[in-house]
Amino acid sequence: MNSKKFILLFFLTSFCLQAQNYSQYVNPFIGTGGHGHTFPGAIVPFGMVQLSPDTRVDGSWDGCSGYHYSDSVIYGFSHTHLNGTGVSDYGDIMLMPTMGKPSLNNKDYSSKFSHKNEKATAGFYSVKLDKNNIDVRLTTTKRVGYHEYTFNNAGNANIILDLNHRDKLMEGEVKIIDDKTIEVFRRSEAWATNQYIYARIEFSKPMKISKKQVNGKDENNLFTGTKLALAFSTTVKKGEKINVKVAVSTTGYEGAGKNMLAEGKSIDFASIQKQAVADWDKELSKIEVKSSDKDKLTVFYTAMYHVFTQPNINMDVDGKYRGRDNKFYMANGFDYYSVFSLWDTFRGAHPLMSLIDRKRTADFVNTFIKQYEQGGKLPVWELASNETECMIGYHAVSVIADAMAKGITGFDYEKAFQASKNSAMLDIFGLNAYKQNNFISIDDEHESVSKTVEYAYDDWCIAQMAKILGKKEDYQYFMKRSQNWKNLYNPKNGFMQPRKNGNWYEPFEPREVNNNYTEGNSWHYSYSVQQDIPGLIAAHGGKEKFEQFIDAIFSAPDKTTGREQVDITGLIGQYAQGNEPSHHIAYLYNYVGKPEKTDAKIKFILDNYYKNAPDGLIGNEDCGQMSAWYILSSMGIYAVTPGLPEWQTTKPYFDEVKIHLEDGTTRTITKNTGREELKKLGFENAKSFKDFKYDELTATPVISAARIFDLNTKVEITALNPDDKIYFMTLDEGDANVRKMFTAYKGPFTITRTTQVAAYAERNGEKSSIVRANFNRRPNNWDITVNSTPTPQYTASGKLSLIDGINGDANWRKGEWLGYQGQTFEAIIDMKSPQQITQLSSTYLQDSRAWILIPKKVEYYVSNNGKDFILLKTVDNTLDPKDETAQVKEFSAEVLPTQARYVKVKAYHFGKLPEWHQGAGGDAYIFIDEISVK
Repeated sequence: MNSKKFILLFFLTSFCLQAQNYSQYVNPFIGTGGHGHTFPGAIVPFGMVQLSPDTRVDGSWDGCSGYHYSDSVIYGFSHTHLNGTGVSDYGDIMLMPTMGKPSLNNKDYSSKFSHKNEKATAGFYSVKLDKNNIDVRLTTTKRVGYHEYTFNNAGNANIILDLNHRDKLMEGEVKIIDDKTIEVFRRSEAWATNQYIYARIEFSKPMKISKKQVNGKDENNLFTGTKLALAFSTTVKKGEKINVKVAVSTTGYEGAGKNMLAEGKSIDFASIQKQAVADWDKELSKIEVKSSDKDKLTVFYTAMYHVFTQPNINMDVDGKYRGRDNKFYMANGFDYYSVFSLWDTFRGAHPLMSLIDRKRTADFVNTFIKQYEQGGKLPVWELASNETECMIGYHAVSVIADAMAKGITGFDYEKAFQASKNSAMLDIFGLNAYKQNNFISIDDEHESVSKTVEYAYDDWCIAQMAKILGKKEDYQYFMKRSQNWKNLYNPKNGFMQPRKNGNWYEPFEPREVNNNYTEGNSWHYSYSVQQDIPGLIAAHGGKEKFEQFIDAIFSAPDKTTGREQVDITGLIGQYAQGNEPSHHIAYLYNYVGKPEKTDAKIKFILDNYYKNAPDGLIGNEDCGQMSAWYILSSMGIYAVTPGLPEWQTTKPYFDEVKIHLEDGTTRTITKNTGREELKKLGFENAKSFKDFKYDELTATPVISAARIFDLNTKVEITALNPDDKIYFMTLDEGDANVRKMFTAYKGPFTITRTTQVAAYAERNGEKSSIVRANFNRRPNNWDITVNSTPTPQYTASGKLSLIDGINGDANWRKGEWLGYQGQTFEAIIDMKSPQQITQLSSTYLQDSRAWILIPKKVEYYVSNNGKDFILLKTVDNTLDPKDETAQVKEFSAEVLPTQARYVKVKAYHFGKLPEWHQGAGGDAYIFIDEISVK
């Protein structure tokens, strides 16, 4: 492209941002159907209040936001909601207008509604409640929700305040200030286990308490308890309006009062709505797209609306906020935020913000640093000043590295680096094994493949920070760690494959969704080397072979196997647009010189998986990531590697895009804009920093043999790189105190006793980590018949796992347990000849939240012919099913000396999950591991 043409197509201009009316294209109903998990209520950009109707109170997956388009009943209007998450929470400070005799039962105060009488626009929501013919209109500022209720019939009007709405109320308080003002405190438990919210509620006319439900204090206009609901009533004329303002705070009543004074003085609903629209237009005007297709404009601007829904401002107007340690702090020089879905948003939403909102990106990083200082580590999935520990990785470091690489200032780089390094050096979630062994195996931690590859990317991000700060040793250390993916890359098949007991885990099916991956399978994670795509290409044997591997994911059968995973949606072959691990894969064609294939795939996804309809999102919105992918891809760019100040590119989707940056300049993109121009879009002036040399990782060898054997087994050790030399040692069961040395491996060898084999590989003086494998000679020659059918995901190493002498631990996801759902477990052990028995035991697991419950009772029988069994002992369960601690319990029975050849174990399953359980009505599991006969 010649320079004149470039100047015409892609130019910098000085620009004074004039907000356009782009809010007209926002359709808040997009994503409220299907599995989008969005909500339609009134919000302003990044606001603390999300004022929206609740149609779901059961905590169901498709009700995570509190609303689903398929519903026809509204329970009330609450002030906090989550945007497209996969776990349910929020729905705080719920109000509901009714008429007639008040009731505090949600089946009575709820109302039918029709979508034809419902409207949602940017900053506004309205609906008619059919039961009592009440028109509801909602709008909001950052911290104050505005309600307008029009009672179309004369009579007794009620406003219900139910603090038991949706999640579990730990503490509740209502203080009556006067007949038009109340204060409310709610501490609740759901996904965020200790969430605080305070509110000041002001009615436009005097209201009297007409009904109450209180299980605590009830005196002097003060009500407390864990069951707390009140009805406030007055008489109304036909057509009369009652306005309600609700200011929220996480710090206390004083904070709610200050927020009300700052943002709740107006009595003009229309002016507040107008200001909300103006706030949206200001944000949405940062990117202007041109199209003759109104649906495309709606999809684009609703996507921006969803990205700007969160994180949410989480401080009072004076900067006071509740920290991660539940103490109070003042935010000086930055805004403090909450709701960081970082496993999702590091991929696209945060890179988008680094382009169009650098100041807010710095605020996010400052929030991270404060959460590290106050809570001990960077956020993983932070919600309402709680760390949920949801999802994997420590992806706050990606956001920080991306900001530093792109020259974003306004935060302390050194503090950010130290906080990031801290996350990488902890001993949680498999990190200890990862640091020692350079990968995580199934034996160490569940979701081992996903954690290994995502930790490796995060380590690369920390290395980039170290490079920027000139920290040579840190750079070298983390760059070496960033290569740990090589230990799970199987060169024989090209997949990231789990390892167990030193070997590859078999049987291996890349389509299988199981506990070795996070919300996915090997197809989804075998491309997750964002930090080193050239290295991944080389591992596959070059660009041509890697291109075939990318082709393969799109052409594979579009059905997964293994566990049903609701997050895996939008399948093209095994590519899943509905879940985040796939989001960068179509762009990998650029790395093999086939950008036309990237263009075709991206256009297909843009055309087919984003629509102007309630089910217009193909998967969970996930706090803006699903929409950020659309925004970036439609502009012709995407961040395959956040932490690099450059984009991967595709053909722009719109006729023209104007991006207005914070420095007052504008970038213009058309369909003819060249890829090289797009590659540095917005980061043309990003600095380059000196690279330091670092060591290449030598991959750890694989040890294969029968884990349990009868007489002997052959051990074979294989290097993952044919140029590596292998060294090994063995430690037999009988010579634990003998000091042994590693010797060169010459070829396969046979062992006849229980043995540990250790090995490492070496290339050019660089040693791999040491891998250890244990091979056990069977402690007996017994046989076992199991008369129950295990769930396919939970079969351990087969039925012999029940009598192999190897015990599973409380982390059942490692795969050592046999799991049986909805059935009583029964097994018969044949000891081959009569034995004297004095003790019988079997081991079970309880993880109530995962539907795994200890059996009601266990019976032990014996027989000499395998047909006629005598009951020797019954052991009853004493563990409370409500105990949510994951724990192992042995059911042991001492018996009088008894001669028998056969032992039967019968464990009675818990049955249906009770009402108090989140999975109420579902069938509980029995998890059993070891049966012992002495």
